[in-house]
Amino acid sequence: MINPVQSVQIAIGSITSAKMRSALTALGIIIGVAAVVANVALGASFNQYFADELGSIGTNFIIIEGREDNLFFDHELELLKNTPGIDGVSPTTWSSAEVKYMSESKIITVLGVSEDYDEVRNMKIAEGSFLTDKDRYTVVLGCNVANEKFDRKIGLQNSIDLAFRLDDGTSVTRKFKVKGITEKVDFFGDPSATPNNYIFIPIDTMMGITGENDYNAFFASADSLDTVEETAEEIDTRLARNFGVSKRDRDDEDAKPYMIQTQIDFLEMTGVWADAIGALLTAVALISLVVGSIGIANIMLVTVSERTSEIGLMKSLGFTSMDVLSLFVVESAVVGLFGGILGSLLGVVGAYFATDLIGLPNVFPVSLIVVGFGVSVGVGLIAGAFPAYKAAKMNPVDALRHE
Repeated sequence: MINPVQSVQIAIGSITSAKMRSALTALGIIIGVAAVVANVALGASFNQYFADELGSIGTNFIIIEGREDNLFFDHELELLKNTPGIDGVSPTTWSSAEVKYMSESKIITVLGVSEDYDEVRNMKIAEGSFLTDKDRYTVVLGCNVANEKFDRKIGLQNSIDLAFRLDDGTSVTRKFKVKGITEKVDFFGDPSATPNNYIFIPIDTMMGITGENDYNAFFASADSLDTVEETAEEIDTRLARNFGVSKRDRDDEDAKPYMIQTQIDFLEMTGVWADAIGALLTAVALISLVVGSIGIANIMLVTVSERTSEIGLMKSLGFTSMDVLSLFVVESAVVGLFGGILGSLLGVVGAYFATDLIGLPNVFPVSLIVVGFGVSVGVGLIAGAFPAYKAAKMNPVDALRHE
C-alpha cells in the first residue's frame, strides 16, 4: 500500500515531467477559482457598501411615521422616550416654504427638529453647529441648499427669509440666521433620505409659525444594532395599546395608524440586493470553474492513456487497484491545489482593483482563501475521479500489451 507522502511525491514527479501540459491544465482552475474568489469578494463588498450607506442616514435608527394627521403629540413623544432601549428620539414635522436669499426665491422643504436629531440621524456638520432646543430663529442648511440652490452661496451668519403658507391661505414670513451647514451625504437610494436638500429649524419655532401642535413622525435610535428589532417591537406594542389597536390586529400593518421601519429592515432589503448581485457574479464565475474541471478530466484521461503500460507494470509488481486509484486522484488534486493557490491570490488582487475602481469598500473575508483552496481541490478530485477509476480497473496483462 502506497502511503500518502509517496503518492504526493509520485504525483509531483508526474506533473513536473510534463510542465507545459500541467500548466495549461492548472490554468483553467486558476481562472475559475480567481473568478469565484473575486466575485464572492465583490458580493461581500456590496454588502458592506450598503451597510455603510445606511449608516450615513442614521445609527441604529427606528422611524415611526403616522399614516394620518393629528396622530402624534407630546404624549406619544414621552411614550417613546420612556421606551426601554431607546437612546434618543427626535420629533419631526415638515412643510414646504418659499426661501428668499438676496433677490432669489426657491421652494424648499423645511424640517422642524429637536436638538437630538443630528445624533439619531448621524448627521455631520461641515460648518458651524447644529440646533439646540434653546434656538429660535436659526437654521441649519443642507449642503446643496447652501452651495447649489442659489446663484450665490449661503454662508454662516447669513440671513434667509422663510415664508410658510398656512391652512387658511395666509402666509407668514420670518427671518432666520444660518447656524450650520451639513456635510454632503452620497446615498445610493432615495435622495430624500439625506439632509443635502433640506433646511432644518427648531421644531418649536416651526410649530409656532404654522400653528400646528402635532408631529409628522419620530426619528429614534436604539442603544445598539443588536437591540433595534427588540426595541421596535416594544415601541409597536406601546403605540398599539396607546391607539387602541387590538392584539389580534397588531400583526396587520394596515390596521395600525402608523408604520415603523428600522435599520435592520433596510439592511435586509439591501442584503437581498447584494446577495442577488453576488449570486449572479458567482454563477458566471462557476462557468469558468466547470471549464477548468473539464480540462483536468480531459488531461487526466490522456495521462491514463499514455501511462497504460506503466499502470500494467505497477499492477504486475503488486500494486493494488486502490494504489493506482490513489496515485491518479492525488495527482489531479495536486493540480487543483496548485491552481487554487494561484487562483485565490489572483482573485484577491483582482477584487482589490475592481472594488477600488468602482468605489466599493475592500472586503476580503479570510474564509475566501479557504473556499478557494477547498473548491480547487474538490474540483481536482472530482475531475480526476473517473480517469483514476478507469486506470484502477485496467487488466494488468492488457495494460502491458498496450503500446
